[in-house]
Amino acid sequence: MIPNWKFKLLPIFSLIILFADCHQRDKVDQQVGDAGEIKRSDFKYTTGFSVAYHPGYKVVTVHRPWQNATKGIDYILVPKGAPRPDARHDAQIIEVPVENMVVTSTTHIPLLYMLDESEKLIGFPNTDLISSEEVRRLVDRNHIKELGMGSNLNLEALVELQPSMVMAFTMGPVDAQYKKIQEMNIPVVINADYLETDPLGRAEWIKFAALFLDKEKEADSIFDALEKNYLHLQNLVEKVEDKPAVITGVVYSDTWYMPGGKSWASIFFQDAGGHYPWSTNKQTGSIPLSFEQVYDVASGAPFWIGAASYQSLRELAAADSRYTAFEAYQQNNVYTYNKRMGAKGGNEFLELGYMRPDIILADLVKIMHPEMLPDHTLFFYRKLDAN
Repeated sequence: MIPNWKFKLLPIFSLIILFADCHQRDKVDQQVGDAGEIKRSDFKYTTGFSVAYHPGYKVVTVHRPWQNATKGIDYILVPKGAPRPDARHDAQIIEVPVENMVVTSTTHIPLLYMLDESEKLIGFPNTDLISSEEVRRLVDRNHIKELGMGSNLNLEALVELQPSMVMAFTMGPVDAQYKKIQEMNIPVVINADYLETDPLGRAEWIKFAALFLDKEKEADSIFDALEKNYLHLQNLVEKVEDKPAVITGVVYSDTWYMPGGKSWASIFFQDAGGHYPWSTNKQTGSIPLSFEQVYDVASGAPFWIGAASYQSLRELAAADSRYTAFEAYQQNNVYTYNKRMGAKGGNEFLELGYMRPDIILADLVKIMHPEMLPDHTLFFYRKLDAN
């Protein structure tokens, strides 16, 4: 059975195939481990974390907690009231299921409401960024406390909340602020989903959150449904002969940061039946290019998808008149991902999109191959108005 949250999203698709016979990317099944270890799960797409199940506890390992990390981080999850195993080196011990938590990125929020655990979110930095109507109602009821602006948490307010854990992200070795939180006996769990380059690999981090909530089966069901959606759409356009070129992004301070050929965005464009001009590039991050370099390679691309937050073609041209020379601009085929904005200005694409790659893929297929999804209405993306 599809979880209730799924039914809320079904009307945006006319074509949702939940049980299609589709191929999968390489899959690693659960395996029987050594004596004393029940099994180890390495999951289907993600390479970022795994879990080892032992008698009476489980060990969750984040293999690459930040870019260029040389070792992983272990978390020992113990059922409430159960004996605690001897902690290995500096691993944090966390009682599960956790009673509540603080998260630090909008991308963490869908992990909770997709698992029907929104009520467990009790604090967030800059609550105005939250887009979900369900979670915004909790903010309005003061159930979710404001914990400051930007990257720095208000430690005094955090200590007052006494969350069972803080789900955080970091761009480098765990910083002083997180260490202070740990010293206050509040576990800090690093979520490194942003390092995933496979759209399904990033979405699979719902299984990471589920480990702390004892909702592994629910997470498996949710992920299996969206995976089937994604793979069906991918198969739908796999053999199309016309693969239109697509560009993305805009110039910032004289540099056009184009996604690398092995990046999340690049894979999306290719899975949607498009041709991404930099697909042969080996980088997973951004490629810094000049305007001229982009123009020389892709001025004739018929689609421009992801033109920052511009509201209209006129506004885009006012920012840089050179944009008007691109074919996508001239053909009025420029799209942005700000169709769905939260009540306080948050962008739902930047909150839910990473956990719903199937919806993003449906939008991209609709844009580039509209005949494949004639009844689908764009969910995250919208075409820029002329004026």
